[in-house]
Amino acid sequence: MKARRTIALGAMLMLLAVSLLPQAAMAGPKRRIAVLPFEYGAVSGSLGGYDLGKGVASLLITKLVNDGTYSLIDRQHLDAILKEQNFSNSDRADASTANKIGKMLGVDAVVYGTITAFGFEDKRTSYSAPSVPIPVSIPYVGGVGSLFGGFHGSSRKQKARTAIDATVTDTNTGEILAAVHGLGESQKASSSFGAYDVDSSDFSTSLAGEATNQAVEQMGSQLIAMASKIPDNQSLALQNVEGRVADVTGREVIVNVGKQNGIAAGDHLSVDRPYKTIKDPVTGKVLKEMSSTIALIKIKEVNADNSTGDITKGGGVKVGDSVKKVTTDVAAVVITPLPGSGDGSGSSFQKTTMTTSGTVLKKEATK
Repeated sequence: MKARRTIALGAMLMLLAVSLLPQAAMAGPKRRIAVLPFEYGAVSGSLGGYDLGKGVASLLITKLVNDGTYSLIDRQHLDAILKEQNFSNSDRADASTANKIGKMLGVDAVVYGTITAFGFEDKRTSYSAPSVPIPVSIPYVGGVGSLFGGFHGSSRKQKARTAIDATVTDTNTGEILAAVHGLGESQKASSSFGAYDVDSSDFSTSLAGEATNQAVEQMGSQLIAMASKIPDNQSLALQNVEGRVADVTGREVIVNVGKQNGIAAGDHLSVDRPYKTIKDPVTGKVLKEMSSTIALIKIKEVNADNSTGDITKGGGVKVGDSVKKVTTDVAAVVITPLPGSGDGSGSSFQKTTMTTSGTVLKKEATK
């Protein structure tokens, strides 16, 4: 009986542990995203030379990096791309610009948006009272005396508010995957006799910093929660690597795709050759190109931009033939014989007819 209870308890604990695993941990590889500086034109008047959009982006990147759900682009790398492309602040919230940058960075998705509110409210109230006689008792002396006096003071109430809207788009398709919003408010009330100063040189501990952090926290939590909606475009791209045959020496083939394309030693590439092109009869535009697989290559050596492998199946490979990474079972790849092939191996050869002339010698009869 105790053993059954122990097993049941263990199973329940395992189910609970699985249910508590972060979504990203169960969703496979981390999605790679870029957070662009936010546009803040509507609130820039009160900021002077401070780039609030970059500040918000940095806070959001820090939160996401610490959480670990995503893989993020380095801030300096992103800044270099923005500078190189000469994007202005007004381009930051533009969808086409964001996707263009995302493709240049090779990320799955891009986060961009606008700081819609960033303001302060400061209320001060002063008060005072006239001098009035206040009766007091004088100990050890006896009798009652009077004191004349008054008082004055002030109260101050400050509030900061930050609102941020952000959009997440699929870099590959341009589709909007999610829209997130963050709102933060921070306030402080005080009463004092004399001056009171709440200004702080440390933005994170100031009222504005507290409000901004609250807004970023809300946005970050929403982004983490929607991680599973972002497609793994990088893995798809690596699976669909396409290139060309650059050289053929016997059974050894060199192709123009390598490490930077996601090729690794041991990968298999199929060699395809078109056999029919279908065109629009009116415009002449190519509608479809039909091709067949003529060979299979196994990669043995990989460089940055090229790879070397051996033909393991089929043959007749030529320079210029297209190659693509095989993501299915290699045994399931069908090799189509080339025209003129005499067998089903895919090896191309021609039949040769030989002719001779002379006298046929007859075999002598045995005695």
